[in-house]
Amino acid sequence: MNLNEYMNRGISLLLKTAGRYYFNNPRGIAFLAKTVPEIKKNAKRRQRHEEAGLHVPPFLIASITSSCNLHCAGCYARAAGACTDGGAQDMTAAEWQTIFAEASALGISFILLAGGEPMVRRDVLEASASFPNMVFPVFTNGTMMDEAYLKLFERHRNLIPVFSIEGGRRATDARRGEGAYRAAVDAMAHFRKRKILFGASITVTKANSKDVTQACFVEALRQKGCGLVFFVEYVPVEPGTERLSLGDTDRKDLQKTVDALRDRFPDTILVSFPGDEEAAGGCLASGRGFFHISANGGAEPCPFSPHSQLNLRESTIEDALRSGFFLRLREIAVNAGHHGGCTLFEHKEEVEALTGGTAP
Repeated sequence: MNLNEYMNRGISLLLKTAGRYYFNNPRGIAFLAKTVPEIKKNAKRRQRHEEAGLHVPPFLIASITSSCNLHCAGCYARAAGACTDGGAQDMTAAEWQTIFAEASALGISFILLAGGEPMVRRDVLEASASFPNMVFPVFTNGTMMDEAYLKLFERHRNLIPVFSIEGGRRATDARRGEGAYRAAVDAMAHFRKRKILFGASITVTKANSKDVTQACFVEALRQKGCGLVFFVEYVPVEPGTERLSLGDTDRKDLQKTVDALRDRFPDTILVSFPGDEEAAGGCLASGRGFFHISANGGAEPCPFSPHSQLNLRESTIEDALRSGFFLRLREIAVNAGHHGGCTLFEHKEEVEALTGGTAP
């Protein structure tokens, strides 16, 4: 298959859905009129790099801070040591600005901002807003949303908030803490009132998979104004939580259900991760479809595989994409095939052997 064509089709679908969402919305239409041509230019930049022997993915994931105001049960970032209550080693806004500028020049179109809690770093969000040729989904728990932030998102539609929930109030508060669900829902209401595109991210486990994939649950999110939904399979990076991860049958059922939901809700973007990677010919990490940048600059294959041999404080995105480390990881991921779940996590011993040790 042609991976670039596959990824570009997905981006085109996303933009069409945004177009339907912003129909008869003057500010939204103005945002799309400025952004869509830039996204198309980015695709052409990536194609030129491809022809010159460099594969540039359309996506990056950037954990812009290691700080978080919540202590969610089973958090992959805390389990990997990438999420703390400090953040002293985090990159500065100027360093992130340099990385965003290189990504922009290479033709990368989307940088998913995560953490920690990304809204701890208003300075980095303001830096990302200055790149209108890229879109920045901001994965947030929503508890820090205030009037100043609402105005920032309203002025810069290339910042798209994605609120993390686990289902309804009981499930969300059980994992994220009392009041977490209400904070997210209240924030959604503010964005719906302002007619600003936003999304929801749901960690899918054995405990909640049936509930969060019901059509009525997705419809309820749509009624709240939600325009995109991420179903992220739980990866048991924290010892003792293996019981929460989906089995092979669960994953197959999840993918069938998400496909059916797409047919039912064609005006809503529904993403299954890593389930959708099967259609892309395998794991998209290590620069194939994206890679992860840690809060201290480490170029890592994926948030669930926090291994690094290059740091973007001293190296570049292009260095990481050309590195033998990422090349070997892509070979492992593709040759292993995709049978559901996180491929690199399933092959973590091979991944760790390339780094000479375990992840931090």
